[in-house]
Amino acid sequence: MIDHTGVSVSDFAKSKAWYEKALGPIGYACLMQLPPEVSGPAKVAGFGETATKKPDFWVTAVPGRPATNPPMHVAFRVESRAMVDAFYKAGLAAGGTDNGPPGLRPHYHPHYYGAFVRDPDGHNVEAVCHRPE
Repeated sequence: MIDHTGVSVSDFAKSKAWYEKALGPIGYACLMQLPPEVSGPAKVAGFGETATKKPDFWVTAVPGRPATNPPMHVAFRVESRAMVDAFYKAGLAAGGTDNGPPGLRPHYHPHYYGAFVRDPDGHNVEAVCHRPE
């Protein structure tokens, strides 16, 4: 079982703002921010479900270090197809780029409904619902 994961980004403020906007519709928020005095030279933001108050997705920027290359893929499981749609719209509105609009992906399984948006560093961020409509 995975407890937490994250991505390296090139511009901390830009990426933090993007994730706040893109993940807000699925119930995620920035729950913790660690300054370089605690995390070495890195700026770190921990995102998680507001209901749990536990960060499980981390965004990290280290001065002079580029973003994760090649870009990562991370998928957030959500409870409804409407949440997938809301994530997609919010991600694009925040400046992300389309990497696959909301829709069924039956090649994974009959009820796989997902959407993909690239963040400012090109990471492929997905929201997916596995429930039937």
